[in-house]
Amino acid sequence: MGGFFGDIKTGAVSTSPQCSKCRLCEGVKSPRMKPHGRFEKEILFVGEAPGATEDENGKQWQGRMGHVLEDALAKLGVDLFEDCASINSINCRPTNSEGNNRAPTDKEISYCRPLVFNAIKGYKPKVVILLGGCAVTSLIGARWTKDIGTVSKWRGWTIPDREFGCWICTTFHPSYIERSSKQPEIATIWKSDLKAALSMVDKPFSKFKDESTQIEIITDLNRLEALGDPIAFDYETTGLKPHDTTKHFIPCMSVSDGAKTFAFMLPGDSIGLAKVRRMLKSKRGKIASNIKFEDTWSFNILGYRPNNWIWDTMLASHVLDNRPGICGLKFQSFVRFGVLGYDDEVSPFLKATDNKNGNAVNRITDLIKTEAGRRKLLIYCGIDSLLEYRLAMAQMKEMRI
Repeated sequence: MGGFFGDIKTGAVSTSPQCSKCRLCEGVKSPRMKPHGRFEKEILFVGEAPGATEDENGKQWQGRMGHVLEDALAKLGVDLFEDCASINSINCRPTNSEGNNRAPTDKEISYCRPLVFNAIKGYKPKVVILLGGCAVTSLIGARWTKDIGTVSKWRGWTIPDREFGCWICTTFHPSYIERSSKQPEIATIWKSDLKAALSMVDKPFSKFKDESTQIEIITDLNRLEALGDPIAFDYETTGLKPHDTTKHFIPCMSVSDGAKTFAFMLPGDSIGLAKVRRMLKSKRGKIASNIKFEDTWSFNILGYRPNNWIWDTMLASHVLDNRPGICGLKFQSFVRFGVLGYDDEVSPFLKATDNKNGNAVNRITDLIKTEAGRRKLLIYCGIDSLLEYRLAMAQMKEMRI
């Protein structure tokens, strides 16, 4: 995202492929294969790599896997070559020592990534469909700084990618469908993913205001009384577990009712703390991502528990979709709202110095030594609350609550 957090992450990717490091182009018939397709419906596919037939013809999807994809799309009313354009995560055929096809390496994908990014910027598609893990590594892997996982983690989402200004959808590669012929449910999921992705062609792209500009840093805690109902709130803390109260404290917190988002350093005086207590003990519904964390820190550090918990976005994410690795706020914020990387500057300070000790202290005190560091932390904290509220509202709507 831009704004407070600087340039968009695509700016960190070179505009030119690193063919001299990759060198796959030296042993193929069709080096640096160009995107192919008339692109009538403004759909761009990103596959894995050219095979022997593609290398021979100089075009994507000329072999057996191409026929599988072409047939599936035809049943959904889309022509692979007329309505779409295609590129691969790497654009020279990779082979093993025996001359057979092989999967590209992560390094090869990184060398060729500029061609994929440039294709998206040049074509300006309405929808990009990533087929398989290599395509995910190519487009998302350079920007998602956490565990990227497998394609199963990403399939089925329709991501409003703010950096590219289009919908990013992921599903399995056709080769996986063929290998899973004895598991018909895989083909069913694949067809459902393709149908969902194609449905985004005519859906207006979601526009969001830069979240960092929506956070108001306050010192007058009387303003908390103006908040609506419900509210989402978030702490930034000195560690994961607050059981050693001689070491741990809550440097700051934020609260959002969707329309207003306030972030502030937690006061050290009894009058200020009483205003925080009045808010947390009020009848307003309370929202958090992982209620257990905020509840435990409230009790151990502040001496009481918040009243009227109504929603945990992490638990709701698990109820809606029980795949591993998708319940966290950062992942949900990206796949639902296209928010990416707002924690990159702050997260190193939130990691414990001893990751084997749950009570270990992190480096947050180093960050808040300066005014600039405090501002970074407060805006980060505020965005957490704002996104928790927004995610909770979306989840409630999906669950018809």
